[in-house]
Amino acid sequence: PFVEVACGALPDSLLESELFGHVAGAFTGANHDKVGKFLQANGGTIFLDEIGELPLSMQPKLLRVLESRAIRRVGETQYRPVNVRVICATHRELAAMVAAGTFREDLYFRLSVLPIRIPPVRERADDIPMLIEHFQKQSGGAPFPPALMAELRGRVWQGNVRSLRNFVERAAVLGPQEALSLMAADRGG
Repeated sequence: PFVEVACGALPDSLLESELFGHVAGAFTGANHDKVGKFLQANGGTIFLDEIGELPLSMQPKLLRVLESRAIRRVGETQYRPVNVRVICATHRELAAMVAAGTFREDLYFRLSVLPIRIPPVRERADDIPMLIEHFQKQSGGAPFPPALMAELRGRVWQGNVRSLRNFVERAAVLGPQEALSLMAADRGG
């Protein structure tokens, strides 16, 4: 299995239950047992998106799981073994967060077994036409003329792939010129 967790989208109060699960009666509103994301991913991969958003209070619990390869559901006393590959992504500079004391150093090193840097779109201009074609297929938009494609390759794309996708979706609805005008208005010029 491949299980995704948006670390920044979950309230702190639900994160532990979401990751590790809970037993009925563990807290108010826990009316039934819940299997957490780690158990759902057992034998596969768990993707922790925006790991830099993980609250400091939750970091030692995640570290314990990574070290022991076992989870304990909220309200339970026994540990359950898990065999998962952990992949994380973040837009934050975790090393700087470690230096600032907002991300645990031991967790940082445990997660940094095989770091992969994916350069932003602005550093991969040759990929832009392929990405645009992919997004156009998804949104049903018409192909862009070569001159527009060349102009788009030269843009900075501050929001990275998301802003490129948004532009393509806008262009599918409004047309490329109106989408360019809106993009210029978004930047104040």
